[in-house]
Amino acid sequence: MNTALAGDRPLIFGCVEINLPGYDLLLLDGAGEVMIGNRKFVGRDAIYGAIDSVGKLMDSGGESAPVITLTLLPSSDAALATLASARMQGATVVFRMAVLDKLTGKVVPDPYILFAGELDIPTVKWALNSRRLEFKVTSVFERFFQIEEGKRLAPSFHKSIWPGETGLDGVTFVEIPVPWGQNLPTPWIQTRTNNPAIGPSTGIKS
Repeated sequence: MNTALAGDRPLIFGCVEINLPGYDLLLLDGAGEVMIGNRKFVGRDAIYGAIDSVGKLMDSGGESAPVITLTLLPSSDAALATLASARMQGATVVFRMAVLDKLTGKVVPDPYILFAGELDIPTVKWALNSRRLEFKVTSVFERFFQIEEGKRLAPSFHKSIWPGETGLDGVTFVEIPVPWGQNLPTPWIQTRTNNPAIGPSTGIKS
């Protein structure tokens, strides 16, 4: 593909792949049909519609990941409702740039992946005689910012794995010392309580 890009007036196009639950939405940034591998990318999908625009990639720092805006033109009210439903949140999205061979009409291998992320926040944009669905597509690195607190030794999380099991309902203020750079024995659970009959702390082997 590098050779094709360095050639005389390469025919460049963009495409978007959205892996919806039970359906792969494969769209081009313009009219037409193109085979990439054994899959057909189209300018307009018969069920869900077409691409309206793709925003600029916005990089960021701190506690947020890169994000890009994808605006779709849903083909119907039903398609709009389905795409905007909570069930679609988290669907993987891949933006690619590709080159079409003007002599053969085939895609030059291999298209570049420009951005990989997942559907996040949908916003319906209404105007006179038009409707658009704007998605915030966040980078896959968004997963690194998810808070993992409460997923261990917490009654609610424990019951989500073992429904009806109440063994952690009475456990509070639990700490698990994690060995770091020390030759310590197997980690143990330390519980703290204000009950003078029990004492300030107890240690239990895990």
